[in-house]
Amino acid sequence: MRAAIYCRVSTEDQEREGTSLDSQLEACLKKADELGYEVPEEFIILETYSGLTLDRPKLPRLRQWVRDKEVDAVIGYTLDRLSRDPVHFIILQEEMEKAGVKLILVTETIDSSDLGKLITYIKGYAAKLEAEKIRERTMRGIRERIKAGKMPSGRRARLYGYTYVPGKGVGEGVRYINEPEAKWVKQIFHWFVNEGLGIDRITYKLRELGIPTPSGKGLWYASEVWRILRNVAYIGETYVFAQTYGEPKIRLSKGTKTKKTSLIRKPREEWVEIPGATPPIIDRNLFEAAQAQLKRNKDRASRNTKQRYLLAGYTRCRRCNRNYWGYVKRAKWAGEYHVKRYYRCSGNLQMVSPVRCGNHNLPADKVEALIWQQVERLLSQPDLVLAELERKRTEVNNRSFLEEELGQVNRRLKALDREQEQLLQWALKGFPEESVIRENEKINRQRADLKQRRTELETKINQAREAEVNIEGIERFCGLVRQNLKDFTFEDKRLALEALQIEIWVDGDTITVLGSIPIIEGDIVSTRRWSEL
Repeated sequence: MRAAIYCRVSTEDQEREGTSLDSQLEACLKKADELGYEVPEEFIILETYSGLTLDRPKLPRLRQWVRDKEVDAVIGYTLDRLSRDPVHFIILQEEMEKAGVKLILVTETIDSSDLGKLITYIKGYAAKLEAEKIRERTMRGIRERIKAGKMPSGRRARLYGYTYVPGKGVGEGVRYINEPEAKWVKQIFHWFVNEGLGIDRITYKLRELGIPTPSGKGLWYASEVWRILRNVAYIGETYVFAQTYGEPKIRLSKGTKTKKTSLIRKPREEWVEIPGATPPIIDRNLFEAAQAQLKRNKDRASRNTKQRYLLAGYTRCRRCNRNYWGYVKRAKWAGEYHVKRYYRCSGNLQMVSPVRCGNHNLPADKVEALIWQQVERLLSQPDLVLAELERKRTEVNNRSFLEEELGQVNRRLKALDREQEQLLQWALKGFPEESVIRENEKINRQRADLKQRRTELETKINQAREAEVNIEGIERFCGLVRQNLKDFTFEDKRLALEALQIEIWVDGDTITVLGSIPIIEGDIVSTRRWSEL
């Protein structure tokens, strides 16, 4: 490896003293020898000139060696011998870095001297300033695109159900409906709102049907379905600057420096809308119904518990507006432990609120029996059955969804038949028996699930075709409901509470039950309420 040496003094007096340049050169040659560098005599520069300028007689020769990559390293005594001007030093250092030439100093590292620290600061400040300039130019460009009704390009412009066309021209920078994907966006909302399927069940159905994921690879996950149900873009609303990045909630260790990787949602008033950038796929009423259902699901999420609480998620405190939670109280008498279930306001827990609510606890057995008695009375009324029949009649309009899914199920069943035929060929060719059996069992399970779903769909399609409000059959149906009410399981009762939109409000000794049941009266949907027990 070959190195060049640069030594400099500022005045002729220093040079005539015969010590400064000589001592620098001696130290630089020793350093080169220690590091294994060869220093030809023609690559040694001894210069007497000010270090405050780059316009020196001999310095251009060194810079040319660097640009031509004739040397592998430049050795100097100290940083200020190469330059006393921080900006000039940065220019020289960047030339060397660009050429892949190493800069070596005898008495210090670049960052250890006061001048080196100043240069490091200047470089950092300059880099930060340049980054801010780039960010400002980027944001200015984004705002100009928004004014023109175009979306900022990038990953977030792409959305399942749409095709994003990048660019600045006419018809570019906006989303267009991707019909094959949009069909499944509609289906997800239909399953969730009209058929009452949960997010997990929808996820499994998409997997069973072999529907491609938003990324085009892998399996569907519940989080992807949840994001689709929550995204206002599907009703034609496009927003930017809706979120920012912040510190992550969890750090690997205390004091660790980490990038701002946690997404933080900004207040709604800070969002900026881009009108017309995304065409709607979902009707606004359907979307709002989905949001209401998501909120109910969140409020009524089941918790890990050995006991079952019929009214969990439906009971709230009138005083602090918090949910009532189920809990078990254990007491010992007669030498045995006895368990009793209760509901209590979560505001009574210190972990929830430092100021306790103080509202009453409820004995679970008594309050559940009392509430269900009222529900039974309501379910026995013919008006409720009329509302249910009207709901069924609306399934006629949803028949296309059911028929589309049925076609998808049949196609998937045929695909499974082909997979099983291929598996048979593998078995005949000596493919490992255990693998064949395992794959065959997997196919059989999928086929059984799909056949069950096909039966359900065929039944629903037939019901949709024949759904007519039959006045003569109403009385028979009412009688059937009254007969089976006494045999309702825990799950049946929970479904009934959901259908009736039960709300139970506790205020001391007073329990108020509210429910909303849509009843068709001409073109008017009214709300029936019943109150204190």
